[in-house]
Amino acid sequence: MKKFSTRAQRGFTLIEIMVVVVIMGVLAALVVPKLISRTGESKVAAAKVDIATIMQALKLYKLDNQRYPTTEQGLQALIEKPTGGPAANGWKAGGYVEKMPKDPWGNQYQYLQPGIKGEIDVFSYGADGQPGGTGDDADIGSWEN
Repeated sequence: MKKFSTRAQRGFTLIEIMVVVVIMGVLAALVVPKLISRTGESKVAAAKVDIATIMQALKLYKLDNQRYPTTEQGLQALIEKPTGGPAANGWKAGGYVEKMPKDPWGNQYQYLQPGIKGEIDVFSYGADGQPGGTGDDADIGSWEN
């Protein structure tokens, strides 16, 4: 018959647990900042896609009505027929977009006609919601697409 050791294995020692915690901390310190910067990049990419979609709807609006909506009519003219300003006699029932998206930071997209950087400008003020800025706070506009 085999004799068993009198000392049974009782689990991990405090040192082993501390080593694992330190390794996990180092990994988190390396990975988390990269994931956070990717979040900002993905929001910028999402805003660019939204702006491109809005620009396509505005081009369809212009084909039907021979002009873009005025700044005063705004992007709402893509959802419901404008009642003020120049007539939109070619406006199609059902609109040009189902609903107007908000930018990835929860703000309304901005619209200018005539635009500053093009015939029309559709843009987001970025993460800070203010004109200008750098990085995630920079303006994202139709002139970039």
